[in-house]
Amino acid sequence: MSKSLVVNTPFKADHVGSFLRPARLKEARLQFENNEITADHLKQIEDEEITKLVTKQKDIGLQSITDGEFRRKWWHFDFLSGFDGVEFYETDKGLTFKGVQTRAHGIKVTGKIRFSTHYMIEHFKFLQGIVGEAVAKFTIPSPNMLLYRATIEEGVYASQEELFADLVVAYQDVIQALYDEGCRYLQIDDTSWATTFSEEGIISLKEKGMELDEALALSARAINESIAKRPHDLLITMHICRGNFKSTYITSGSYELVSETIFAKLDVDGLFLEFDDERSGGFEPLRHVTRSDLSIVLGLITSKHGALEDTELVKNRITEATKYVPLEQLCLSPQCGFSSTEEGNLLTEKEQWSKIHHVIQISQDVWK
Repeated sequence: MSKSLVVNTPFKADHVGSFLRPARLKEARLQFENNEITADHLKQIEDEEITKLVTKQKDIGLQSITDGEFRRKWWHFDFLSGFDGVEFYETDKGLTFKGVQTRAHGIKVTGKIRFSTHYMIEHFKFLQGIVGEAVAKFTIPSPNMLLYRATIEEGVYASQEELFADLVVAYQDVIQALYDEGCRYLQIDDTSWATTFSEEGIISLKEKGMELDEALALSARAINESIAKRPHDLLITMHICRGNFKSTYITSGSYELVSETIFAKLDVDGLFLEFDDERSGGFEPLRHVTRSDLSIVLGLITSKHGALEDTELVKNRITEATKYVPLEQLCLSPQCGFSSTEEGNLLTEKEQWSKIHHVIQISQDVWK
């Protein structure tokens, strides 16, 4: 097993985590679902493909190394259903993105939420064992994804506050378990904030009986309390996403309405932010960054298509961001992963790696 390395900030050239699933892996997962191969056979193929992926990440020059989320169908449901009391199930319809729907899957709370063990601990251990001197970065969904996406069976919890308390403890426990296995770079992924980026989203909150300020306070509490007991040498970042399925999205809007909360009231060490197109608005909300120890990772390179961004334009946008945040606090990455679900975005693996190389090259020029 590789040694645990101290990571103080995200890397200047970083990435969100997921990569396109290789054809061999997709075929194996389909064979497993059709009872044509065993779970052990599928795991062997997953192990082999993840090992290849780790080698590719290291060869191209990444310093934070993930398993590409190769063992997952979904970036969030798979992890959340690993807690006691939470189940993965087939729903009536999928999630609605712009022009497309996902498969009809979801999670439901059927009992008290607890961490007794979690199968993804083994996923991290495998990754940690093969990264060598690089940093193993592990990605998990935010606790907000359960609060906002799960169906709660009647009679399980007397109040939302009771559920909230159990969820926070479960997160504290799983974070400690990952740390005990050597994790020093943990990323929390969260799409719930995007609901508050637009008037349409705020209306949907009100239809659920929740005001904007109430929603922001709840989301911030969920993050802060879940990571409150983390060891001092565990770097925790958060990726705020507007949706990423087959190169589509769920919502648009600036960070403005939530900027004072996410930039001044969250206890994370860094934020991965989407800034790849006009849907994200400008950099003005960054004026609310009040902490000198908060890293801002600019997602200026899109993962949704294969065309490479103009290098000078990206550099100019980084310069523009320095009007609000010092250059030393900024980093660069794609705006999201390449495969938030196993289907993946609409680009080739060659284009995917060209994007990563682009991030690294630009970062080396900017942060010499």
